[in-house]
Amino acid sequence: MIPYGRHYIDEEDIAEVVKTLRSGWITQGPKPHEFEEALAQYCGASYAVVFSSGTAALHGAYYAAGLGRGDEFITTAMTFAATANAGLYLGARPVFADIEPDTGNIDSQAALNLITPKTRLISAVDYAGHPYDGKTLYEAASRDGLIVVEDACHALGAMHMADGRWERIGSCRYSHMAVFSTHPVKSITTGEGGAVLTNDKGFYKKLRMFSQHGITKTAADFQYPPDGPWYYEMQTLGYNYRMTDFQAALGLSQLLKLPNFIKRRREIAAFYDNAFRGNPHFDIPVERDYAKSAYHLYPIRLKNPKQKNLLFSRLKDQGIGLQCHYIPVTRHPFYRQMGIPPCPTAEDFYQRQVSIPIYPAMTEDDMKTVCRKLPEAFDDAK
Repeated sequence: MIPYGRHYIDEEDIAEVVKTLRSGWITQGPKPHEFEEALAQYCGASYAVVFSSGTAALHGAYYAAGLGRGDEFITTAMTFAATANAGLYLGARPVFADIEPDTGNIDSQAALNLITPKTRLISAVDYAGHPYDGKTLYEAASRDGLIVVEDACHALGAMHMADGRWERIGSCRYSHMAVFSTHPVKSITTGEGGAVLTNDKGFYKKLRMFSQHGITKTAADFQYPPDGPWYYEMQTLGYNYRMTDFQAALGLSQLLKLPNFIKRRREIAAFYDNAFRGNPHFDIPVERDYAKSAYHLYPIRLKNPKQKNLLFSRLKDQGIGLQCHYIPVTRHPFYRQMGIPPCPTAEDFYQRQVSIPIYPAMTEDDMKTVCRKLPEAFDDAK
């Protein structure tokens, strides 16, 4: 079976995890901090805080932004439910902007048109690893005093153009905070895990405390005189969103491989582009001139959405796994019951979208198999 995505773990990764397990540190040791420093350095940000999942990282970012009860936040329906759910955890209400019909990213102007006095932040998703139009949205939103969170859970290793040069996503040039996921099918993995990067020291302090029960052990931040060297303070209601040392050890090892992972993903995408460009059955992904995608996904868009079910069935029988990214958040019963209307372009995108296999361990034979069997499947998918 050739799945749509798969993690890559080698003996070096395993050795680093075993080494950490043998060190005596399971959790709350040095590795998470080392991983944070490495992530921040790789992306070009001042600070990083790791979390137990990408969802926890989104929750932390929204909290640090001050999102709360009575607020609204703008995001996209073309994402996993966690992007919206994390705001609901804080009592805020999501407002969904429609998307660009080709990238699947948030339509910047549509998002800006939804701003009201209740809007606190905009959460923009880098769909499939392709950076969103950050310059347009971030500069306009910032003028209105809004916080921009970049849901870059697909995009670790992606790049965007800023002032004439390429910068990595996570530098927070066009966001106040950037959120990553290290779930197994993402650019790198820690099992489950996530991170928030920022250049703002105030956000960093809030993120740090939020991830560990709202507690600080930093003497300079104490609100009362310490009782002794054991002293710590819970200053806010936080959560246990910490990453373990052995997860962080895996992340550090994986981060060293990230340039090669992204290079390989882009090679596979280029192979597909060459094989499928101009075909009569579907459109291939686009890449804007301001972006270098991480190609977390390779999302094709069917010209005839009625072929989608049969395509999934035919290719499964041929040993090729497909996936759909995503069922629009507004389609889920929970959100329908909130009375939130659908986004027409996102609905059409959903009907047409199919994710075909792309992951670093794909062989040339795997790629050729996909390129042969995918067109063949359309012969029976009238």
